[in-house]
Amino acid sequence: QVQLVESGGGLVQAGGSLRLSCAASGSIFSIKAMGWYRQAPGKQRELVAQITSGGSTNYADSVKGRFTISRDNAKNTVYLQMNSLRFEDTAVYYCNADCPGAQRYWGRGTQVTVSS
Repeated sequence: QVQLVESGGGLVQAGGSLRLSCAASGSIFSIKAMGWYRQAPGKQRELVAQITSGGSTNYADSVKGRFTISRDNAKNTVYLQMNSLRFEDTAVYYCNADCPGAQRYWGRGTQVTVSS
């Protein structure tokens, strides 16, 4: 089992920045990749950014050049630095961990609201 706790969401003006954090606990040795997903009202959940255990990163086209995913292995924490935020970035952001056997774990989510 892996437990994920997100923090760092909030209200920000367009053009501003936020940093999200996701602290992992439990069977963290089994995690293959961690990522951030988001879900806006009336829309499907979508991948925002992912980082593998080897350090490879992947971003949605809509956030490339604005968002950066990183991790601190000593703190078992993954971060999402979000710059140049846009109104359309407004969503609930979820932390995700992918483990062997197609096991996936999710945090409860943190709201990000960008005012235009």
